[in-house]
Amino acid sequence: MQSRASNIVAIIGVVLAFVPVVAVDLLLDSYVRQHETALMQHAVDNIGDRIEGSANDAVTVLRQVLGSNTPLCTPGFVANVRSAMQASLDVRDVLVENSSGVQYCDAFGGQVVYSPLSTSLSVPGHIESASLVKFDHVDMPMLKVTRSLGAERQVSAFVPILASSFDNLLSSLAPASMVRISLTNGTPVATLGDPTAYDARKSDADFVAAQSFAGEIPLRPEAAVPLEVVKANYGGLRVGLMMLACMLSAAVLVLVLQYVRRANLPAFSLEQAIAHGELKPYYQPVIDLVTGRLLGCEMLCRWEKKNGEIVPPGGFIDYAEQTGLAIPMTVSLMQQMRVDLSDLCREMPDLKISINLFEGHFRDTSIVEDVQAIFADSPVGLGQLVFEITERREIGNSAHAHAVIDGLHRLGARLAMDDAGTGHSNLAYLQTLGVDIVKIDRIFIDMIKPDSTQVPVLDGLISVARDLGKAVVAEGVETEAQVRYLRARGVHQAQGYLFAPALKARAFRELARALNKQPVAPGAVRSAA
Repeated sequence: MQSRASNIVAIIGVVLAFVPVVAVDLLLDSYVRQHETALMQHAVDNIGDRIEGSANDAVTVLRQVLGSNTPLCTPGFVANVRSAMQASLDVRDVLVENSSGVQYCDAFGGQVVYSPLSTSLSVPGHIESASLVKFDHVDMPMLKVTRSLGAERQVSAFVPILASSFDNLLSSLAPASMVRISLTNGTPVATLGDPTAYDARKSDADFVAAQSFAGEIPLRPEAAVPLEVVKANYGGLRVGLMMLACMLSAAVLVLVLQYVRRANLPAFSLEQAIAHGELKPYYQPVIDLVTGRLLGCEMLCRWEKKNGEIVPPGGFIDYAEQTGLAIPMTVSLMQQMRVDLSDLCREMPDLKISINLFEGHFRDTSIVEDVQAIFADSPVGLGQLVFEITERREIGNSAHAHAVIDGLHRLGARLAMDDAGTGHSNLAYLQTLGVDIVKIDRIFIDMIKPDSTQVPVLDGLISVARDLGKAVVAEGVETEAQVRYLRARGVHQAQGYLFAPALKARAFRELARALNKQPVAPGAVRSAA
């Protein structure tokens, strides 16, 4: 019952984890629609205000001219007209005519050539009427504001619908916008852009649209743009919102995963640690006991948990071997090492890097393929690699083991027997498995005391290795007395806390460059501890 409840909670959690991602488009659509509609409404309101301003300017001029009671078309009348027009921003001409269109005079003493585009329309709250006309050689229709004098005479002032450039007034709108000015009865007057898609729309939701009115003037400006067009301008915002949504979704998934794992699995998982890159390579220097130079390193592993805790290999290596996780763990460590030490290996082509292999690596040849895939085109040369056989569990003398070792040898790598003389490190393997290097375990190095003249077991191991033509590396060196003893018996390679513990990549690179910067006098031994 508890397991079923846990599954239900996990499913609900996973569904909720994807809600932020799905909600991004919905929220963005809503925001874009509101924001762009507000901008568009502001633009069309400006157009309406501008039309109304032009019409009011015409009314003002007419009232000023007719208020002087100067007889029509007299020189004084024409002078008054011109004076009023000079004070006006928008009025282009003033015309006196009769109801049949016979012209008597205008401000410039010529003939006003125009053609009507609409009937005369009353303007609520005004004694003037308005109509639309078209002037020759002028693209934008003109607004004719007329005041009748008796039954026959009428005086009209002409103003552009938009006194400034149509394009300038629409500069605040998005590209691909459609803008149209129509009479309030729906008759189009002026159009910018193609209104076909907007007029044929199946849903208002496909467009961002706004309309306004020119005050009491019977004109209606409107604008529209496809929603998808304006959404394209919010690509950066969408990416940002999507990143936040993904982070939120990931956080929810992590919480769900932690809940599931705590309900069914141990609190900390080595598998998850490998996947999250928590297992880090550390590098313990191998020193030349004669010159003091750094010859290479052994790559060790530490589990750096997110809470800052560092787990030494003894806390998880056995579990890794038992579960088979040692294989992906080794691959991850090699990939990190390639990044950490590429520059150093390019600078020091003789540098040797030891990598521990486990019993599971010798069951098939996948490790050979992994090594080739990781290092084939890397500054870390295959000839710089040394693979240590760590026999916490017996690998045996199987065909698979020989195939792995032969494959690594063909790549140019060398093989070392780790912890020689202990555990399952059978000395017979020195010949049968083709081992190149013998690493003597620290338990034998610890037998060397300040006054030691002989350590028979250690001396025997060194002798066997030398007779078989194998190189020897001493592990766990911690005292100067041990260095002198080993050097006296021809062991020139060692690692241990006397020189340095296992170091992070940066510290190891700095140490390597410092120790190998210039030759060291024979007999000198440097300690970095």
